[in-house]
Formats: sequence, C-alpha cells, structure tokens
Amino acid sequence: MAGRPRSDEAHSAILNAAIALIREIGYDAVTIEGIALRAGVGKTTIYRRWPSRELLVTEAISGIVRRMPAPDTGSVESDVLALMRFTTGMYRDPGSSALLSGLVAAMARSTVIADAVRNGFVGQWRTEMRVVLKRARKRGDLRANADVELALDLLSGPLFYRFLLIGKPIDERFTRQVVASVLRALAP
Repeated sequence: MAGRPRSDEAHSAILNAAIALIREIGYDAVTIEGIALRAGVGKTTIYRRWPSRELLVTEAISGIVRRMPAPDTGSVESDVLALMRFTTGMYRDPGSSALLSGLVAAMARSTVIADAVRNGFVGQWRTEMRVVLKRARKRGDLRANADVELALDLLSGPLFYRFLLIGKPIDERFTRQVVASVLRALAP
C-alpha cells in the first residue's frame, strides 16, 4: 500500500522539496505547508525535524553542494576554466535565478542562511579555486605576491553580477574572457 514516505525517505523528500520550491518561487515565497505538500508529508513531520523554515533551508542548501575537486592539469588556465565551468553550469540552470536571488535576499536578514550559503557552495568553490591558484603561484605561473583572495573575487564577481544584476547570459566566451583577464593581471 502506497503511503507517505518514511524516515530517511521523508527526510530526503523534504530537503528536495525545499530546494525545488526555492528554485521555482524563491525563498521568501516558500512555506512549510508548501514543502510538506510537495514532499508528501505532514507539517508535523517537518517540524519534528526542523523547528523553523530557516533551519530546514540551511540543511537543504548544504545538500546541494557538489564535490568539485581542484583540477590539476599542469595548466593554471585549464584548471581555473574547469572550476569556472562548474559555476557557469549552475548559472545556465533555469531555476538558478530564483534560487540565488532568494538566497541572497535571505542572507541579508538571516545569519544562519548567510553562513549556509557562504560555507556551502560558495565556500566549496572558493576552497577549490584557492588550491588551484596557490598551486599555480608555487609553480611560478602567477606572481609570487599574487593576491589569491582578490583573484577569487575577480573570478566570481563578474559572473554573479552579469547573471543576477544585469540579467545577461554567461557563456563560454565570457567565461574565457574573465579568466584570461584575471590571469593576465596575475602573470609573473
């Protein structure tokens, strides 16, 4: 007999429903009732696990972080482009606009959401890109005094700005231009 999902299934269904709804309608419009309906569970099932929508979304955000190991092709340009393509893939996803804009707005109001985003997919990307850039600096592909933290901002900022603020697509050409400009500025 088909019924409501049980423990682990329900947990996964709830987290998946939360992300799906944020992607569709944005963080501010998502309700516990909507998540419960989408997940096929009762509201009490959700509240037993998470006392607030904020905590549920925080856990759901941590679940969308995909492991992206720092590539090591021997070429700083190839390594940086590989990680940048990971990011551009996210921006090409039709649901990313509502997801990202909703989370950015929520970050301004909630330190819990802000920490989840900064330490989740943003933090993961920065960690792996930092490995790539420090390795390149050590090999002499970048200036010895190249500011890696600034480089991280310079690589990610234009994509975010173009996608969320001016609403233009991010394509391979644009990504290559950003990478080339940053690496040229950091070249020995």
